[in-house]
Amino acid sequence: MARVSGKTIGRLSLYRRVLYGLLADGERSVYSHQLARLVGGTAAQVRRDVMAVGYTGSPTRGYDITDLTRAIGNYLDAAQGQSVALVGVGNLGKAILSYFSGRRPRLSIEAAFDTDPAKVNRVIHGCRCYPVDDLERVVQSRGIEIGVLTVPADQAQGVADYLVESGIRGILNFAPVRLSVPDHVYVEDIDMTMSLEKVAFFARQRKQ
Repeated sequence: MARVSGKTIGRLSLYRRVLYGLLADGERSVYSHQLARLVGGTAAQVRRDVMAVGYTGSPTRGYDITDLTRAIGNYLDAAQGQSVALVGVGNLGKAILSYFSGRRPRLSIEAAFDTDPAKVNRVIHGCRCYPVDDLERVVQSRGIEIGVLTVPADQAQGVADYLVESGIRGILNFAPVRLSVPDHVYVEDIDMTMSLEKVAFFARQRKQ
């Protein structure tokens, strides 16, 4: 596969989400300019991204939504599926488990980990929660390569190190701290505080 940017992958994921919504509304086809308007992009960008996944539409009918959704899925998702481990089953961790339960058959959270005795050895939103001490064994035995961090900032680096040692190659980090990881590990930071502060700032600007 040709090298692709994170922005392109993000747009393709957004397209798929919007396309699912169109299907739910009973739509069967969509033109590039319509999809662009729904995602806040341009028709030319949509056409380039769609061509990158190997799909072409019809000049007269646009894109078949079902076929385009399938093409994006084949591009974004591993054919054999990928498993995810979540570390930190607090309020945010539970919300993520609930949101992803059954949502993506080829990308699913297969194991959760926590240090709280009241949470371990239980099934939470369809996902078994293990003691953190079992992380390496479970990750390696189940072939998990993706981790989600929802732990406090002062624990994040230590947990990230443990994930990397266990074979994790990608981390979605919700902790408000920059992680130090080897080059072969991809990290995506989700800083909700920064995002909320940006929204608050620009909301004030709109009042002026």
